[in-house]
Amino acid sequence: MSNPIRRALISVSDKTGLVEFGQKLADAGVELLSTGGTAKALRDAGLKVTDVSEITGFPEIMDGRVKTLHPMVHGGLLAIRSNKDHVAAMQQHNITGIDLLVVNLYPFEATLEAGGDYDQCIENIDIGGPAMVRAAAKNHGDVTVIVDAADYDRVAEEMSANNGETSFELRRALAAKAYARTAAYDAAVSNWMLNEADIKAADYRATGGTLLQKLRYGENPHQWAAFYRSGKSRPGVASARQIQGKELSYNNINDTDAAFECVAEFDPALTAACVIVKHANPCGAAIGDSLVEAYKLALRCDPVSAFGGIIAVNRTLDADIASEIVKVFTEVIIAPDADDAALEIIASKKNLRLLLTGDLPDPRAPGINMKTVSGGMLVQSRDNGNVDDVELKVVTKKAPSERELADLKFAFKIAKHVKSNTILYVKDGATVGVGAGQMSRVDSARIAASKSMDAAKNEGLDVALAKGSVVASDAFFPFADGLLQAAEAGATAVIQPGGSMRDDEVIKAADEAGLAMVFTGMRHFRH
Repeated sequence: MSNPIRRALISVSDKTGLVEFGQKLADAGVELLSTGGTAKALRDAGLKVTDVSEITGFPEIMDGRVKTLHPMVHGGLLAIRSNKDHVAAMQQHNITGIDLLVVNLYPFEATLEAGGDYDQCIENIDIGGPAMVRAAAKNHGDVTVIVDAADYDRVAEEMSANNGETSFELRRALAAKAYARTAAYDAAVSNWMLNEADIKAADYRATGGTLLQKLRYGENPHQWAAFYRSGKSRPGVASARQIQGKELSYNNINDTDAAFECVAEFDPALTAACVIVKHANPCGAAIGDSLVEAYKLALRCDPVSAFGGIIAVNRTLDADIASEIVKVFTEVIIAPDADDAALEIIASKKNLRLLLTGDLPDPRAPGINMKTVSGGMLVQSRDNGNVDDVELKVVTKKAPSERELADLKFAFKIAKHVKSNTILYVKDGATVGVGAGQMSRVDSARIAASKSMDAAKNEGLDVALAKGSVVASDAFFPFADGLLQAAEAGATAVIQPGGSMRDDEVIKAADEAGLAMVFTGMRHFRH
């Protein structure tokens, strides 16, 4: 334990629970110090408050930019009560200890989220708050620091049970939380400034996040895991409302994100789209005049893998598709919205998670991706390349037909979201065979062809669905063998980045096989 809390400094932007907590402190005989709007809110509730300016002997200046940056404040926070020299300095300079600091920071993240302009963002960068929080957290041997209203009750309960004292264990936990909060706050500011200055590979890169969910475990039961929200909101799993179903797992979140980012490639004003994901790979994807049409075509590609999968759609979920989805065991559905009839149907499957996001993420929007490696992390810009924005180069004697060209573009959009090496067969706006994550592109082509044959047999057909399809490769064909495998499977047209040392050999093989082939000049590796 520590000395009883006798003096508290409270300065908060978010005033949730402020008055109730202030009343508990006052009832415990704690002297309340405060600033600006916080002091007014406490006084309006009938509580006695001393302005910090009375303690410092200096008024708030520069529109409140300078108010707590003063030795009378920081000395009261940083003084070690058991250190004779510190105590002597306090007595010499008439500094009184501050035992409890309650601060939540200026709403920089909220200002950024709301689209604040440059000057508004600058003015919402807190200086005095983080300085006090770090000081109090450093001196957690004597001082309790709160940066989250959710901790008011914990502190009040310990004080009530221990004659106004808090335990070292609680103070240390709150100090750790305080440093994490200021770190996440500074990361948000830093990353915003880097973006504004168009600085890519910065000398230092900060990351931070706010806990959304403690997960039961990670990819496997022996791994701990948690889900954090970070950066400016992008419609998706982190911003979604879970309408029903069990708690999301680590793998659910990862797969659902993959599905929603993929389906967002398709403008809902132009076409309905559905993507089914299993283990972070699309096992079926299609567009159609309606969601139910797109879903049936996507499911047709690989109904075996779709069992226990994730379904993402780009339009409001309706009764027609909901009625079909509940016929197959599904882990998660994610959609921009759902109508009442769909909600009622989905409700019949209590464990089925339904997430509604309100919008789709912009596939062309800039952003960054991060991945940890031993002793470091890799940072890169998000793959926001779009095949609709590039000029396709026909490199074979035969040019693709209008239908083939539409399927080629569709295929390349989906291939962007399939683990490399990727080979993808598409026919009439639907995947008919997916080969993902193989060490050899030839193997991916064979697997995709095999999947196509399996799907045909499932429908009682003798000819593989890949017959008459187009094929997409996420990267160039290093040799002609992968392309010839696709031709053997029945593909009639090919889309690939190009750029191999053996492009001439591959083009010649395509001509000899009677294939049309286009180069995008854009690769979509996904590891």
